Amino acid sequence: QVQLVESGGGSVQAGGSLRLSCVVSGYTYSLKCVGWFRQAAGKEREGVAHIYTRSGSTYYGDSVKGRFTISQDNAKDTVYLQMNSLSPEDTAMYYCAADFCTAVLTETYEYNFWGQGTQVTVSS
Repeated sequence: QVQLVESGGGSVQAGGSLRLSCVVSGYTYSLKCVGWFRQAAGKEREGVAHIYTRSGSTYYGDSVKGRFTISQDNAKDTVYLQMNSLSPEDTAMYYCAADFCTAVLTETYEYNFWGQGTQVTVSS
């Protein structure tokens, strides 16, 4: 059984930083794609950052390039999202997702396993 548990969300002022964590359990040897998505109130879920853990290949959404970094710690079965230079536009529920793959996945429909989410609120 696959489980994803996010943590690290919270409230921060504009310009600040947060690091989100996603612990993946179950079939971790085969789940090679992990992604972070976010959904703001009244908006569709959007991809933020994605990683193909076998090669370390990454992909970022345009709105977070240069500010967010996705990374992995295989020993801990954990994927991180380091978020810097946060702005109120980054306020959203952030979700971790994972799936089996042979290359990086970037779309919502490509992921079958999802966490419950962690809230990030950025105040101006």
